[in-house]
Amino acid sequence: MPPVYLLVYLRVIGGAALLAFGAALMPSHWIAEISLWLGIEPFPDSPLTFYLARNLSLFYGYVGVFLLVIAADLPRYRPLIRWAAIGTMSFGFLQLIVDSMAGLPAWWAVGESAWTFFGGVLMAWLDARTSKEAGS
Repeated sequence: MPPVYLLVYLRVIGGAALLAFGAALMPSHWIAEISLWLGIEPFPDSPLTFYLARNLSLFYGYVGVFLLVIAADLPRYRPLIRWAAIGTMSFGFLQLIVDSMAGLPAWWAVGESAWTFFGGVLMAWLDARTSKEAGS
């Protein structure tokens, strides 16, 4: 399998994660309205909750930057992909625990963690498939 599939994957996921920078900067009332639209309890009007929401969005945005940097020079950063995949899978597993502890609806906790975990599995699979051909 040519590494183009891995490159496309890293670019799509990295590019999508960049959108989180917008969430970090959106008006507070939008965050509250989106929470209600999703059927989650009203978003607490507290500096701490907005701080946590915005910083998590910044984190996701920087993960996107990280993936795009890897994709920009795949031969150089190839060893990081395996660790990014392992980290993504473990993050997905831990998301299920944390989301459940937070009292989020089951559809949210299972959906978010499953997609994150699957994303890590797919990254690991693409890395393994393309590493064999590249002789890495």
